[in-house]
Amino acid sequence: MSERVLFSVNHPAQVHLFKYAIRELEAEGFETLVAAREKEMTVDLLSAEGLDYVTLTTESNGLVELTAELAKRERRLYNLAREFDPSVIVARLAPPAVHVATALGCRNLVYMDTVLRPRTVRLLYHGLTLPFVDDICSPPGMGFHVPFGQSHTVGFQELAYLHPDRFKPDPERLRAHGVNPDATYTVVRLAGWDAYHDIGEKGLDAAARSQLVEQLCDRGEVYITCEGDLPSEYDRHQLAVPPHLVHDLLYFADLYIGDSQTMPTEAALLGTPAIRINSVVGDNDMHNFLELEERELLYSYTDGTAAIDRAEALLADNDAERWERERKRLLAQQRDVTEHMVELIRTGGNG
Repeated sequence: MSERVLFSVNHPAQVHLFKYAIRELEAEGFETLVAAREKEMTVDLLSAEGLDYVTLTTESNGLVELTAELAKRERRLYNLAREFDPSVIVARLAPPAVHVATALGCRNLVYMDTVLRPRTVRLLYHGLTLPFVDDICSPPGMGFHVPFGQSHTVGFQELAYLHPDRFKPDPERLRAHGVNPDATYTVVRLAGWDAYHDIGEKGLDAAARSQLVEQLCDRGEVYITCEGDLPSEYDRHQLAVPPHLVHDLLYFADLYIGDSQTMPTEAALLGTPAIRINSVVGDNDMHNFLELEERELLYSYTDGTAAIDRAEALLADNDAERWERERKRLLAQQRDVTEHMVELIRTGGNG
């Protein structure tokens, strides 16, 4: 009987994180299944990628509702895993995945690259998860202490799906949806800032957002991707391509700017000038942002006005060759995260 691997996916970015590993494992004879959470376009991405999944819960809002959803998800994940009988559960660090794996006596392999800012939230979350972790992969400097497991260093987790061996940008995929990859355009991301790790933090306010979009429109097309419903005043900037093609859109863009945490890293790794605006920016920023800033692939601001000024300068400069050169230098020092993931699953954490 073939080995089984259960992937827990709570967010659209996690579809990308795990999709190539799922395909490689299936090609090697493993059975795989995704336990999904319906948030934004998560299930749409899973369908577009042709991945087998079962939806366990739907996104909730507010602390009480999120807590109830977490409990429901853990119960349903337990029932699904007991029936599927996996040898390993792969997930982002979260209580349900590690608790269920421990209860059923199977391994867990988790990924984490987010610093939880409020100390009380961090202590509670780590206390509920780290004692149950078998293997955790995180960027340098995060310093997770896993009492009974192993820690593995992984640079940019986005390279699980954006490594050149995995992602091949195709301009024709954009043209098929009415986007001219040769024209000047900017991608804007508006985050929701309602996740547990966003407590006390914020992104662009309405005034800064309006000023940003207005000024960018003077330079070319603007495509907006939004967590939740897009404000009606931006209807004409609605994302022009299906969600599973957003990395093609980012690759051929002249600029990315927004208040999210994942997409600026993706843009920078694709060689697109990236600007990040939110309250998380500061001296104690996360490793991935600091490294990209040091290489001048990414610019981070807490102030919307300064960010807009930088956007104007980058669009005026338009030195695509320099960005591609810096991207190649960075990637030459990074490993294929999917290759490492599959190795850890295959070898029982000894890869």
